[in-house]
Amino acid sequence: MHTLLFLLLLAGTQSATARTHSLQYFYTASSHVPNFPEFVYVGLVDEVPISHYDSNTMKTEPKQDWMLKATDSQYWESETQKSLGEQQWFKVNSETLKERFNQTEGVHIIQRMYGCEWDDETGEVKGYDQHGYDGEDFISLDLETETWIAPTPQAVITKLKWDNNKALLANQKNYYTQVCPDWLKKYLEHGKSSLLRTELPSMSLLQKSPSSPVSCHATGFYPDSAMLFWRKDGEEHHEDVYVGEVLPNHDGTFQMSADLQVSSIPPEDWRRYDCVFQLSGVKEDIVKRLDKDSVESNREKPTDVTTIIIVAAVVVLALVLAVTGFIVYRKRNAKCPPSPGKDPNVLKPLNPDGQVSNSPSETSS
Repeated sequence: MHTLLFLLLLAGTQSATARTHSLQYFYTASSHVPNFPEFVYVGLVDEVPISHYDSNTMKTEPKQDWMLKATDSQYWESETQKSLGEQQWFKVNSETLKERFNQTEGVHIIQRMYGCEWDDETGEVKGYDQHGYDGEDFISLDLETETWIAPTPQAVITKLKWDNNKALLANQKNYYTQVCPDWLKKYLEHGKSSLLRTELPSMSLLQKSPSSPVSCHATGFYPDSAMLFWRKDGEEHHEDVYVGEVLPNHDGTFQMSADLQVSSIPPEDWRRYDCVFQLSGVKEDIVKRLDKDSVESNREKPTDVTTIIIVAAVVVLALVLAVTGFIVYRKRNAKCPPSPGKDPNVLKPLNPDGQVSNSPSETSS
């Protein structure tokens, strides 16, 4: 089962020189696992879920819009019936395995992973069928020898039974080498707008501190068949380099990083290094030259501190000038005569007898 989990983690991380497509199905049957369905099935194309069934909903449903458009209601009814049959098959086998391992109650998990891979450049096809129980490999199909491999004594009974069923072996070989790849190509055609798209990443060089490695980070690319590495003088460089795994982004794209330890590299030699990103289906490489000016850091730069000090000084000076100006203004007001709007005597008549002088029209003869 460790092999199963390892394949789950690494599926899709193929060489950028050729794109390998995959059609995979995962089944999980469990007992006494809180808040988890007793049976779950997921179908995936190039690691993208296309169908799903669980024992809670009791329905097989599409997970992509293009999958829904390419099928009809009868197709999903048929898939639901198949899933119900698989659910019952796993339930019976769960009891059988508990007897073989002398188990009674408790948490137990059966898993199956099967499917095929197709290289769109070479045409090479690979099929696989693996079963696991309680986190360990139980039995797997060897298509080359057309026999089953049993790594545990409890699986030998199953191996002998399935090896003797030649008709079943012939049918499985036909499925994994012919039927499965044909369906994979059909799914790729129906979902090509999303499955076969190509998105280039944004790249950046990051460093936390002068003693930290420089991390070349590429994010937003699709598909996940990509390579990221460092070069020195145009040659691939592996010394003091750590390449991380491809990780998914929330929007369906991917990201990865490659770290280069630069503490032993003289500053004048930095420009001899560059980070290279290669994406499957894209001929041109994306290259990021190692240069101190292009490395982003979360350290506080001296120029930033100087700017802050200058801005603060200007603000303080402006405040002092404002206060000083207000004080001067108050003093000047105290010495000047009152304004017309504030002295009531200014509104008194200018003539001693209290009469207002005539207007120009009244003085004319």
